[in-house]
Amino acid sequence: MRDPGLLCRKVASPRGARVTEITWGDGHVGVYPHEILRGYCPCATCQGHSGTISFVAAEGDQLQIEKIEPVGNYALRFEWFDGHGSGLYSFRFLRALCRCDACCPGEAKADHRDLPRA
Repeated sequence: MRDPGLLCRKVASPRGARVTEITWGDGHVGVYPHEILRGYCPCATCQGHSGTISFVAAEGDQLQIEKIEPVGNYALRFEWFDGHGSGLYSFRFLRALCRCDACCPGEAKADHRDLPRA
């Protein structure tokens, strides 16, 4: 049986917003600032082919989401206003990026450490 915490139920990302919220199958509402989503884009253009994903700072239109598409039952693809959109964000990876108070308390929100590829 699949982990309900890795089932994406709803995505809320109003036009012009700087934060996207994802409701997961276990009821958790994940909070994803666009700075974090774009900064940790997992695509090869942003990350190369190493075993880790590093934060890459972005600004302006790079932080505006144009479109969000599901990829099978395992990932989301974000297309940004600047045309970038080749990164596939697995649900497991998105859960690791959550910046809600429960997942990322206090000063941890500002931490941009390298993450393992999921």
